[in-house]
Amino acid sequence: MRSRIAVGCLMLALAGAAAGAAAQTPQHVFLPPVRGIFVTPIPNAPFSGTISVQRTAIRPDGGTAQFWSVRRIARDSQGRIYNEFRPLQPASVTAMPPVMTIHLYDPQSRQTEYLYPQSKVYTATLVNRPPRTDTTDGFASPSSQSTPPSDFTKTEDLGYRTMDGVEVHGVRVTQTLPPDVSGTGSEVVVTDEYWYSANLRLNLEIRHNDPRSGSVTMQVTDLNSNEPDPSLFTVPADYRMGVPGQAAKSDQ
Repeated sequence: MRSRIAVGCLMLALAGAAAGAAAQTPQHVFLPPVRGIFVTPIPNAPFSGTISVQRTAIRPDGGTAQFWSVRRIARDSQGRIYNEFRPLQPASVTAMPPVMTIHLYDPQSRQTEYLYPQSKVYTATLVNRPPRTDTTDGFASPSSQSTPPSDFTKTEDLGYRTMDGVEVHGVRVTQTLPPDVSGTGSEVVVTDEYWYSANLRLNLEIRHNDPRSGSVTMQVTDLNSNEPDPSLFTVPADYRMGVPGQAAKSDQ
């Protein structure tokens, strides 16, 4: 069973992508949610990097629309994690997308915080159970061995390669959907690729392709194994506790 923090991190990733799509995407383009890259809160494996997102959406008329985004991620030697969430933007927009939400988690105190830079407020909660220490959606990771087999799914070992000086193991998962369940009246083949670093316990690349909706590639770049700036993992002094859109309480 996934831990609350794992689910929270993943759901926030999907919510961030959906919010960005809603704000930037024409109404006739549908962007269904896809899995994100989950940063595991393990100690003694510090790093920082950037997730580059490239997405293609299928329009109702059969055409395509291109979107992109980036976000920073980091983990320190204590296992504290930092995740930014920025909206998807059309390929024609070159300006850097703004940071909408920041997720912080400290595995020692089990406190998780969500920061909202646009309004400089944050929320904080305690997680009742320890988070899992392996990525929740990496078929190329050791935990994937427990994934039950399926008559519609084929798993292919892609071997090893190096990304930004880090060895990763690749797996391709192919799902063949028969006509009666594909929603199209014909057979549909959906593919997912996962490139997993055992040292970082992190997917460094995810590729998803569904001919009904489009494709997405998420890749971790600019990897740095130095200790990140400690200030990344704390709430800034000028933030107040609250929720976005909530009026500040009067001091009187």
